[in-house]
Amino acid sequence: MARVGRGCTASALLAFFLTGCSSYPAWLPASGPSAEEVTVQEAAALPIPVIDVTEGVARQAAEVDRRDRFGQVFADNQPIGYRVGPGDVLEVSIWEAPPAALFGVTSLDPRSGAMSSRVAALPEQMISHEGQINVPFAGSIAAAGKSPQQIEAEIARRLKGKANQPQVMVRVIRNATSNVTVVGEVAQSQRMPLTAKGERLLDAIAAAGGVRQPVNKVTVQLVRGTKVASMPLDRVVQAPGDNVLLAPGDVVTVNFQPLSFTALGATGKNEEINFEAQGISLAQALARAGGIQDARADARGVFVFRFEDPKALDARLRVGPMTPDGRAPVVYRLDLKNPASLLVAQNFPIRNKDVVYVANAPAAELQKFMNIVTSSVFSAANLINLTK
Repeated sequence: MARVGRGCTASALLAFFLTGCSSYPAWLPASGPSAEEVTVQEAAALPIPVIDVTEGVARQAAEVDRRDRFGQVFADNQPIGYRVGPGDVLEVSIWEAPPAALFGVTSLDPRSGAMSSRVAALPEQMISHEGQINVPFAGSIAAAGKSPQQIEAEIARRLKGKANQPQVMVRVIRNATSNVTVVGEVAQSQRMPLTAKGERLLDAIAAAGGVRQPVNKVTVQLVRGTKVASMPLDRVVQAPGDNVLLAPGDVVTVNFQPLSFTALGATGKNEEINFEAQGISLAQALARAGGIQDARADARGVFVFRFEDPKALDARLRVGPMTPDGRAPVVYRLDLKNPASLLVAQNFPIRNKDVVYVANAPAAELQKFMNIVTSSVFSAANLINLTK
């Protein structure tokens, strides 16, 4: 009779735990949402789009990376020659044809007698905050934003009719404004002065002593006003069009392995993984995360969570809330049960701060559930034995 009682009790417990097994209990241990739960949220009031990764989607994502190249972002920078600005120190020299009248100084030479000095070098002066310098008999000259040659022509024009055939030369003694700042993983951070030659991005890095890390692991960031773009250094070296002309005030930052993604779920390891500046594909990211676990993973549920550039999305997918920097949350889904997906994964780029998540298979959830049920049944049977 006791044996029958124990069997009935075990059957009752099993029936209790199996109730509603079509949807597993919320208290069941899990490393994250199931593939179904990620997809179902699309019906929420503010859904996050779930996009299947196809060859076209991978190509569109890669196209966004190409649009962010230096040659595209800073294409409007054309060589305009050297310009001075507030804080620069200039030296102005003025020549007059003999007999010098306005700036000439008569001196006596024991050997040749009286002669006229035909050049006057004015004291060095700094361009004021308002961008002005002062020249005797010419008045206040607007110098900021002009080349030395333009300033020379303006001074000569002002002196015409006052000096005798004036000729003017303007030299920059100290350059305070036309500089580029180079910092980061370089031999020596510095401010590099720009010249009329027109220095380029690689010139600035070379002037700072070059990079201290392998070229293929270094990213270069260029900031110009409100524009910011980053590129792997080896791509800049290989593409002359991305070795852009620098402009006054540019900030060049060299970073070593600044990119990373986070692997979560049924992967070989769950951690933040750094990757090279030239980028990696989704296939490489899964391999670096230890692959997907045969005993747990849902091969149809490989996801990439990303704050995407809206330019990479169709207008109908830009429905969710945007981040402060104008990016849209999106989830990319890859079905590794489809052999063609292995080829697509080689072309889909992983970006900085992506989250690569592999969902658990339904069978793995059922196995966990059955383990709990079995453990509970045996615990109840042992309790009956102890109380008898």
